[in-house]
This record gives sequence, structure tokens and C-alpha cells, in this order.
Amino acid sequence: MLSEFSGPVKVGDEVSVVLAQLEDKNGTVVLSKQMADQLKNWQKLQVSYHKGEIIEGKVERQVRGGYIVNAGIDAFLPASQVSLQSREISYKTLPFKIIKMNEARRNIVVSHRAAIEAGKEQSKTELLSGLKVGQAHKGKVKNITDFGAFIDLGGIDGLLHITDISWGRISHPSEILAVGDEVEVVILNLNLEKRKISLGLKQKTPSPWLKAAEKYPVDSKHTGRVVNITDYGAFVELEKGIEGLVHISEMSWTKRLSHPSEVAAIGDMVEVVVLSIEPEKGKISLGMKQVEPSPWVLVEEKYPAGSKVKGKIHNLTDYGAFLELEKGIDGLIHISDMSWGNIKHPSEILKKGDKVEAVVLEIDPDNKKISLGLKQLTEDPWGKIGEKYHIGDRVKGKVTKVVSFGAFIELEKGVEGLLHTSRMGDKKISEGDILDVEIVSIEPERRKIGLDIVEK
Repeated sequence: MLSEFSGPVKVGDEVSVVLAQLEDKNGTVVLSKQMADQLKNWQKLQVSYHKGEIIEGKVERQVRGGYIVNAGIDAFLPASQVSLQSREISYKTLPFKIIKMNEARRNIVVSHRAAIEAGKEQSKTELLSGLKVGQAHKGKVKNITDFGAFIDLGGIDGLLHITDISWGRISHPSEILAVGDEVEVVILNLNLEKRKISLGLKQKTPSPWLKAAEKYPVDSKHTGRVVNITDYGAFVELEKGIEGLVHISEMSWTKRLSHPSEVAAIGDMVEVVVLSIEPEKGKISLGMKQVEPSPWVLVEEKYPAGSKVKGKIHNLTDYGAFLELEKGIDGLIHISDMSWGNIKHPSEILKKGDKVEAVVLEIDPDNKKISLGLKQLTEDPWGKIGEKYHIGDRVKGKVTKVVSFGAFIELEKGVEGLLHTSRMGDKKISEGDILDVEIVSIEPERRKIGLDIVEK
């Protein structure tokens, strides 16, 4: 029938038809172009369904639960598969994807939402295939998080990590970026399989570390801003992207610091000296105390060996006492240099806070050490021991210590003799006893005197 032709037709045109009837009531063979078109359309849609292709169709009318779409053959579009508002979809030609096809019943279910998603995926695939590491690409800031920003590159998102936003230190991406900003970024890494893209913003400019060795040679002095403080030191920014660590041990020649915050705060402008630099590792060590000369440089001049010094005891240990000569300069009085006699602990002679005089015994500026002595203020009693005591002399002494092999007896301050157990007999001796003893041997060079008990 002529009504089956959608456009003009003329004699001689070739058309596809289907034999509808061998003869009708008038005995005429009945052919149908419409049925042929539908069969052709069905076969075409079958191919598209199995290939997952996107087709086009026109939304004809709304029915219960969705819409009827003319895609050459009527297809059903469920309302749940529409990505547009109902007022925006009526009588429009749109892309669709066939999500179900019943060949026996010739039923077709299509989805506009799936077609849109498939289109997006295709766009992403095409975009990804065109990207290369090192390539600059324009995009728009889509979202900002604590760890970075997501950049829309035109259908696919890439992550711009906070560490790749600026060569300088930032605490949050929002310090530099805002949602909606258009930026040009560099492709740092591509994972086509997982569709992950790593982006960089700072890489658009050269790393400041490339010329750091020239700008910040060892021993050069600079001014920087304190940007972070830890338990072990402070980080100082010399320029955007160049930060150095001032270790707590490099902050002061004289102050005994328990925490860097005692001398520095975030935001402070401080003078520093470059101690070492490793540009390839992005590391630079700085010192604050080196801005001023070390007080230890003049120590040998101020406190020569043999000179007398005065100071306050600020600390006692089992092995000695520390005497403060000036702020930051301490000397050690070893327990062996406190008395010519024997003592068990420095606290027997000194206590914290005592103001005392001592003799400088030795100076080691390189290791920041000064050795002091107390006993050297008085003459060594053993120097004249041979003149004062002779074998056979009888003297009185006080028992200072009892040991397994005998007892030590103090004859005078700094001079002790040993009463061996073999010379005690049956006598019981205790610390603090006053005894009459006889000198039986003298060895001044070995600082030894042998004693025997005198029986009354």
C-alpha cells in the first residue's frame, strides 16, 4: 500500500518487501514494505544489542511506568532509566542503549541513562588514550580535600596531591585553590587499567633545589621564616620550596634547651648559617647558634690550665660535679680531684648551689670539655710524708673504712694507712674507731703506709 511509504516513490524504485499473503479475497498477492522495514530494523537492533552499541530513538508517548520510544521498532523506556526530567524528554530524539531484548516476543527495553554513562565512558577512554606523562593539560577544580584536589580534565578526574601543588609548604590545598578554578596541570602518572591520573601543579615551574647549592653554600648566612617546630628542631623556610632543619643542638651555644619552642616560634624570622646541603635529596641543615662566635673559641684564653676559677655547682653525678664558669660553659670536677683522701660520693664534699673555687687542670675546646680540681688548691700531703712519718713511729688514727683484707686509718686529712687483717689479731674494728697504731712501712711514691696495731 502507498501508505507504507514514508516518502515519495516512483516507478523503477527498488524496495524491500515481505510476502504478507499469497492472495487476498480478490485473489491478489499482498506485499508489505512496512513489515520488511520492521524486520530489517529488528535485525539491526539485534546487532546493536549484542555489540552494546548506542542507538537513537524518538520518545513517542508516555505510558504506565515509562515511555514508548520509536527506534525503528517500538521499545519501552522505564522511568527509572531516564536521566532527564519528564518535561525534557517528551518527543525528543535521544541516544539509548538496549538493556533487554526478547526475540520471541519481539520486546525491547532501552535506557537513556545507560547510553549517557556509556558515552561518558567512551569519552573517558578517548581522553585517557590521548594523555601522556609530562603533558600539560587544562582542567577545572572539581573538589578539594585535606590531601589534595580533584581536577576535571574534561570528563575524567585526576588527583592533584597536596605535595604537588606548591614547591613551598602549605597546610591545606584551599590556600592556593578553590572549587571552580581553571588550572593548567602536568600529567605525572597514568594508570590506564585503573583509570587513575596523578597531576602536578608545582612541576610547571623548575624545582628551586636545582640552584640551591649555588644560592646556599656551606657557611653562608641567610634569613628565613620558621614554618614548623618539632621535638628535635625547627624547620626554616629560606624561600618557597627550600626548607632547612635547625636541630635543637644547633640553636644555642649557652642555653640548655629541652624544646626548640624555648628559642623559636612559628612565623619568627631568624638568621641561620648553612651547615650542609644535599640538593639531590632536598635536604639542608642549618644552625642558629653559628650566627655568633662559639664562646668555646676564647675558653683557652680566659681559663688557661693552672688558673683558678670560681663558679656555682649546678649538677652532681656519681662521678663528679659540674661547675658553671659562665652561661653555657661548665667544667667537670671529677671525684678523684675533689680530695687528697678517699671519698665515696661527691655529695660528701659538695652540694648543688655551692659557690666554690677550683683549679683548671685541662682544656679540650674541640670537645667542649674543661677538667677542674678542688684538691689541687691545697698542697699534696703525700709530698712531705717521708719527712713527717718514719718507720716505728706510733700515731693515733681514725678508721675510715673496713674491708675484707683490713682497715683504712686516716692519720691526717688526705693521708691514710692500711692496717692489714694479719696485724689485727682478735681485735674487732669498726668505722669511726680511734686506734693507736705503729708505722711498719712507708711508700710515698705509691701513696701507701703499712700499719700495725699497738697493744696497750
